[in-house]
Amino acid sequence: MSILLSIIYLIATITFIVGLKKLGHPETAKNGNLIAAAGMVLAIVGTIFINDLEVPTFIYILIGIAILVGSIIGWLIAIKVEMTKMPELVSLFNGFGGASAALIGLVEISKDVDDTMKVATIISGIIIGGITFSGSLIAWGKLNGSLKSVIKIPQYNIINNLFFIGVLALSIFMIITGANSQLLIYAVLVAGLVYGILFVLPIGGADMPVVISLLNSLTGIAAAITGILYGNMAMIVGGILVGSAGIILTIAMCEAMNRTLSSVIFGTFGGGAVAVAGVNKTLGSIKNTNASDAAIMMNYATNVIIVPGYGLAVAQAQHVIHELEELLTEKGVNVKYAVHPVAGRMPGHMNVLLAESNVDYGLLIEMDTINPQFKNADVVLVVGANDVVNPAAHNDPSSPIYGMPILDVENAKHIIVNKRSMNAGYAGIENELFYNSKTSMLFGDAKAALTDLVAELKNM
Repeated sequence: MSILLSIIYLIATITFIVGLKKLGHPETAKNGNLIAAAGMVLAIVGTIFINDLEVPTFIYILIGIAILVGSIIGWLIAIKVEMTKMPELVSLFNGFGGASAALIGLVEISKDVDDTMKVATIISGIIIGGITFSGSLIAWGKLNGSLKSVIKIPQYNIINNLFFIGVLALSIFMIITGANSQLLIYAVLVAGLVYGILFVLPIGGADMPVVISLLNSLTGIAAAITGILYGNMAMIVGGILVGSAGIILTIAMCEAMNRTLSSVIFGTFGGGAVAVAGVNKTLGSIKNTNASDAAIMMNYATNVIIVPGYGLAVAQAQHVIHELEELLTEKGVNVKYAVHPVAGRMPGHMNVLLAESNVDYGLLIEMDTINPQFKNADVVLVVGANDVVNPAAHNDPSSPIYGMPILDVENAKHIIVNKRSMNAGYAGIENELFYNSKTSMLFGDAKAALTDLVAELKNM
């Protein structure tokens, strides 16, 4: 039976790796997700029914009920969630993963463990799980707008770091002395939960996707620690894959935003400021357009590049924009989509959104490839994107996004920007592109504006 379980864990591990590989491209991502999920189901079944758990039948019934209830809840949430809420869902699921690791640690440490390394492992799981759980809930609250984006307290980072040192000191004391009283155990748990809150609370809204990725990595580490505790290879490998993938994604996102991880953790990027509509004394004034004029411009273009952003996701306009793309293609216009690495709220957000409307994957062009092509674009249509097309990243050394890699939309011959208002993006700063002499602003909800644009094109 032990050999059979090892084989099952090996197969599950292979499915995790293959699934993770397939997640790297929108065309194979769905199958990759299903393959990895099948491997997880196999590992769970093997652990429950092949392992000699030595527990009463009643416990098996409880496990079955828990799995059934959890699966139903997860399935209902997953099919109902909107694409705009996907980062929030990831954060929420991530938090529950951390809570599971912390609860397992509480159960195990109550068994009067004598082995120092095992105690260290358990306490690490409790602390990391607690930090991930509370931190993920704060990140979820910030993303859905129920929490203020930035909490500013004098010397906050110093207070935060001193608190973390205190948590480490308490943990080391418990490990060295072997003290495992209920009071100290729950003190460690509460300390981890409090630090998770303190850790995420001061971080700016623009950095929330990076924080979620980092917390996701910590959840993976907590899972691996739990796997070490039980000697479960599937949990160890799965946790390592999640942990390492989360770190890689965190670094990639920081590079895409020209940010260091330390500036994310100790900064307050994204205060949510609002720009004044219409006139800026330094940049000048904006130029409005309407669906009819925009349609004429696009109808007679040879090359059109569409830049999707968060506003497209909010309006659920992915199907309309695909209709627009097909209509232009029928008229002989060459259409491409320019996708920034962090367009929307997290990597892959726009790719998945456009995949919902069956946009050809070959039309989704990454930033480094599409940037040299903007100079040949007759028209660029920006739908709901803001910071990722702001020329201040190139032109203004005082700007908080200076040096951030952006889509070079300003190099196009004509630019149409669709936005609901002149409100600033996550970075909370003015967008120079809106005041460019080549830019025309098409105000309105993305779905309504694009529907009008399609209607006008059909009449030409």
